[in-house]
Amino acid sequence: MAKYCVPDERDAVNHSTSWCALVVICTFAAGAQANSERLLATGGVTQVEGSGGGGLNPWALISGLETNSEVGGSADCTYVRPQHFSLMSCGVAVGIHDRIELSYARQTFDLDDVAPGRSIRQDTAGAKLRVYGDAVYDQDRLWPQLALGLQYKHNRDYDFIPQLIGARRGDGIDFYLALTKVFLAGPFGRTWLIDGNVRATRANQFGILGFGGDRNNDYSFVGEASVATFITDSLIVGAEYRQKPDKISAFREQDARDVFVAWFPVKYLSLTAAYVDVGNIATHAGQKGWYVALQGSL
Repeated sequence: MAKYCVPDERDAVNHSTSWCALVVICTFAAGAQANSERLLATGGVTQVEGSGGGGLNPWALISGLETNSEVGGSADCTYVRPQHFSLMSCGVAVGIHDRIELSYARQTFDLDDVAPGRSIRQDTAGAKLRVYGDAVYDQDRLWPQLALGLQYKHNRDYDFIPQLIGARRGDGIDFYLALTKVFLAGPFGRTWLIDGNVRATRANQFGILGFGGDRNNDYSFVGEASVATFITDSLIVGAEYRQKPDKISAFREQDARDVFVAWFPVKYLSLTAAYVDVGNIATHAGQKGWYVALQGSL
């Protein structure tokens, strides 16, 4: 484990933001609507950029527990700890009539031993539209639920490390197409979820290291995949894979993957733990570590 440094004033602000987000999560859980008709976990958990889905990938599911005549949402905090870095992401999402999702997340990437006491911050605003199908209730059809989404990302510290290593810009928009299907009576008598995405992106390390690079400044099309199954009525296990573009000659970017367990002690609260491999981060190879996330939904 890398050593921790005495936090500066900006760290204090970041920690305050995290505590505020945790309060929001508890408020969501406490104020949840008891009459919600959505099934357990059908809003997913919250991925690291704030959209409803798994930890790495957005899914076609809409955040929250609202039906097609309600408004719902979620709030979450996620902490990821590879060997030489750490990432805190806190955010909120609103689901409207199980059709539209709007989300926001603030990511704080602490550089630890690379630049003690320094961090890179990124804001991500997302929107998702369910355009066809119902992943859960269309059990008589093989066609999945389909959603179109975008994530606008603003790197607040682009002129620090990202620009120095060759990133071309501090803002970028990811566009994605997500297809998600839930099989209520799948193999081994379990409920299964399968998701596949296509993403157009310029982001380096999800945008933490800026957008575009000296090697390639164009959009790249990458794939994402997730699979999960209910072990019990409240426990889900799964795995994810996410391709990432390689645009900066100073280092080679590698794909990310994880295996996760999500526990729903009640319908409106979830705790997710994962082991994640994000590959190279700048000059540090083989960055692997733990991921934990707390989410409240209504």
